[in-house]
Amino acid sequence: MSDQLQYLNGFGNGFCSEAVPNTLPKRQNTPQQCPQGLVAELLSGSAFTMPQKENLSTWLYRKRPSAGHPPFQEYEQNTWVEKWVEREANPNQFRWSAPSKPKKKIHFIDSLFSMAVSGSARQRAGMAALLYNCNQSMQDIYFYNADGDFLIVPQEGRLLISTEMGPMQVDPLEIAVIPRGIKYKVDLLDDWARGYVCENFGAPFRIPDKGPIGSHGLANARHFESPKAKAEDGVKKATMLSKFLGRLWKTELNHSPLDVLAWHGNYVPYKYHLENFQVVNSVSFDHNDPSIFTVLTSPSTIPGTANVDFVIFPPRWMVAENTFRPPYYHRNIMSEFMGLITGEYDAKQGGDNGFVPGGSSLHNCYTAHGPDAATFKAASKGTLKPQYLANTMAFMFESRLVLEPSKQALNCEFLQEDYWECWDGF
Repeated sequence: MSDQLQYLNGFGNGFCSEAVPNTLPKRQNTPQQCPQGLVAELLSGSAFTMPQKENLSTWLYRKRPSAGHPPFQEYEQNTWVEKWVEREANPNQFRWSAPSKPKKKIHFIDSLFSMAVSGSARQRAGMAALLYNCNQSMQDIYFYNADGDFLIVPQEGRLLISTEMGPMQVDPLEIAVIPRGIKYKVDLLDDWARGYVCENFGAPFRIPDKGPIGSHGLANARHFESPKAKAEDGVKKATMLSKFLGRLWKTELNHSPLDVLAWHGNYVPYKYHLENFQVVNSVSFDHNDPSIFTVLTSPSTIPGTANVDFVIFPPRWMVAENTFRPPYYHRNIMSEFMGLITGEYDAKQGGDNGFVPGGSSLHNCYTAHGPDAATFKAASKGTLKPQYLANTMAFMFESRLVLEPSKQALNCEFLQEDYWECWDGF
C-alpha cells in the first residue's frame, strides 16, 4: 500500500486522514475553533435526506474556505462542451483509431475531446464518453466538475492526480474516479499521456449487486484505494476551472485550492487496479452474460438497468466446450462505447486499421455487432482446449440511453470509415 493511499473501508462506510497530527477534530464536525485555525467545510455528494447507506459526504478541514474567490468568467475549450451535439445519432457502427500524439503543448482539461453523449447534466442522467491526449502537466491549473463524476482510464502514460483529499498516482491498467465537485489537477509522470474518460451525470458509481455470485468475486471493496491527506503549499498564483451545465468557467486564486490538512467521510476520490478483478466465467458450455465483467455501476431509476456500467474484458481462461468462444453476435437494448487499453480484443483483429490500443468503437441500442469475419472463421474451426487469453484489457462504458456521437467525432481524421467492411466475407 502506497504511503499516499489507504484502502477504502467497505467502499462507502467512511474513514479519515490527516496530513498533520491532531488537525482532525476528535468529537465534533464543527467545533467553535478547529485545530490549528483551520476551517470546517462539508462536501456533500448526495442530498442530506438520502437513506444512510446511500448518503455521501466528507468533512474537510482546510486553511481557507472554498467560497473565497473572484467571480467566474467563461473559459474557452472548444472540444469539450455540451453544445457540440449538433448531429442526430444514426444506427451505424462506428470505430476510431487511436489519436496521434499532440503536436502542441496541451494539458489534460484542454485536451478533452467529446466522442458521444447520452442524457445531460441538466437532467442528472446519462453520460459522456471522452478522450484525453496531453503532453503537459496542469501545474498551477485546477479543476472541479459540477456536472458529473469523472472515471479516468489511462491507456498511455502515468498520471499524478492531486486532489483535495491528497494525491494518487494512476497508471495504465488502473482507473481513477473523481466524484462530482472535488477539486484536483492532473500532472504527467511521462512525456505524454492518452486515455479515456466517462463523465457520469447520474447516480454515483458503486460496486454492483452480485446476486447469485455472492459476496466475493468481480471487483471487491478491499482493492479500492483512496488518497491520504496532503495539503499543497507554496502556490502563490493559481487558476481554478469549473464545468457547470456544459460550459467551462475560470477564476484566479492567490493560493492552492488543495489546502486540506485533514478530512473524514465517504465522498472521496479513489483508484482501482484492473488486475485485481476476479473473473467469473463459464466452465461448461455457452456464455455467461457480459454483465459478469462489471466493475462499477451507476444505477438508474429503473431497477436492473444502468445509467452507465463500467465493464472490462481482462485476461482469463477460456474452457467452455462445444462453444463459439468469442463474444456472440448481438443486438442490445443498451448502448456501448468501447475502448482498448492493451493487447488485442478477442472479437476483433488489430492492425493499422483494426481495433487498436487507444482506439474506440460505438454500437448504439439494437445496432448489430460482434466478431469480425476473420475472427468468426478462426473461432469456428479452432481446436477447443483450455486456452489462457493473455495480454489484453478492453473496457466498455454501457448506458441505457442512446449515445449520440459528436459532430467532431464523426468528422475527425481517426474515424475508420470502412469499419463496416470487417463483417464482409460471410
